[in-house]
Amino acid sequence: MDQRFSLNTLKKMAAEADYTDVSLTAPERVRALAKMGANVEINEDVEPWRYFRSGVEMERMAAIYLEEGSLENAYVLYTKFITLFVEKLPAHKDYQQCRVPEKQLVMQKLQEVAFSRKDELRKRLEEKYSREHAHFLQVQKQAEAESGRDQPPQHLPVLDGDRRRVLLLESERQRVAAMRRMQIESEQFRYFEEQLRRQEVDSRRGEGAEHKVPEVTDGSCWSRQSISDGARSQRAGPNRNRPPPPVTQSAAALAAVHSERAELLRRMVIPKDLTSRFLLLADSNSAHGNETCGVLCGRLQRDQFVVTFLVIPKQSSGPDFCDMENVEELFSFQDQQNLLTLGWIHTHPTQTAFLSSVDLHTHAAYQLMLPEAVAIVCAPKHNDVGVFRLTCAGMSEVSSCRLKGFHPHSKEPPLFSVCEHVQVRDSTINVLDLR
Repeated sequence: MDQRFSLNTLKKMAAEADYTDVSLTAPERVRALAKMGANVEINEDVEPWRYFRSGVEMERMAAIYLEEGSLENAYVLYTKFITLFVEKLPAHKDYQQCRVPEKQLVMQKLQEVAFSRKDELRKRLEEKYSREHAHFLQVQKQAEAESGRDQPPQHLPVLDGDRRRVLLLESERQRVAAMRRMQIESEQFRYFEEQLRRQEVDSRRGEGAEHKVPEVTDGSCWSRQSISDGARSQRAGPNRNRPPPPVTQSAAALAAVHSERAELLRRMVIPKDLTSRFLLLADSNSAHGNETCGVLCGRLQRDQFVVTFLVIPKQSSGPDFCDMENVEELFSFQDQQNLLTLGWIHTHPTQTAFLSSVDLHTHAAYQLMLPEAVAIVCAPKHNDVGVFRLTCAGMSEVSSCRLKGFHPHSKEPPLFSVCEHVQVRDSTINVLDLR
């Protein structure tokens, strides 16, 4: 493991500007925001049409942020939009062969909307940050002047408005510094975790396929929102009865650290009767032991996602698969209603609620486009419902996995977990069955 590389990476991160730091000049803060937006990577195994579809919704989200006055979020999203479709995606191996309506729409949005709005937002942010920086310098100067005056030790000075601002600024600077430290620690963890994962993969290659282990298949109850220790199930596999390889102490410790780190995800609001409505529509398939799937659509409202529509697309299904068909019909409806794709839902008619290897690959595509995307699994036979997402380790392993169909995945660290950013509410859910 190259410790020097890790150390240099951390030093570089520590030296990076933070857009929340009011002591920085306006151009410095805007550049820090732009750097966040330019941090975009593509996966060659993800078809370009998925990126174009995601781009339509990305621009839609940016417009909502702009409308709500969230200038920073809008600027970052428009920057990501431009970076993805001008710099990154054209290098994809299948870019030229991609012929979808969304491609033309994205190109149109680039020319007519994205560049002009990014420039407009940059000017507004520079004006905002210039005012904040000027005020910071003024308050700082006054604070320095006050600190030079002699004051009787037996009397406590009375804090006026400017002194309060100084204290608030210092408190804010300390808070930002603490967030930066947590970010650095998180990046350090991810680096070491990736090195351990690579070492383990290399070790398995050397020792043979006997060390490949089945995936974790814990279910999670809708009401409890926690992983059920006793609910374990797995797809049939050639190595299902073989014990897992021993987990090194360092790997176990890192997994524990990762499990305690809360990701900065926006809240996902799900209607309480979503699963019951879905299970009624899936009842016929479930009775015959076949899966049913649906897509969760909704809107971004005040920096939280709200599921408002359950769409059941045309599909073909069996006991252990469910494939959507005629997705253009789904996309057309979403565009008409101005809806975002927030995740998906499907049944396990004969098993508990968990993410199979096929489910992991399916959800990776959703989560790659929207980190908050959820995968809801309903197991009517066991009265079991789980709301899941892939972990950092899960996204890393699944993104690099080239296997198709059902196949084993690593058991540790866990590849998926129960969503902690979900809130279930008594809200309206609209249903559209396109079958």
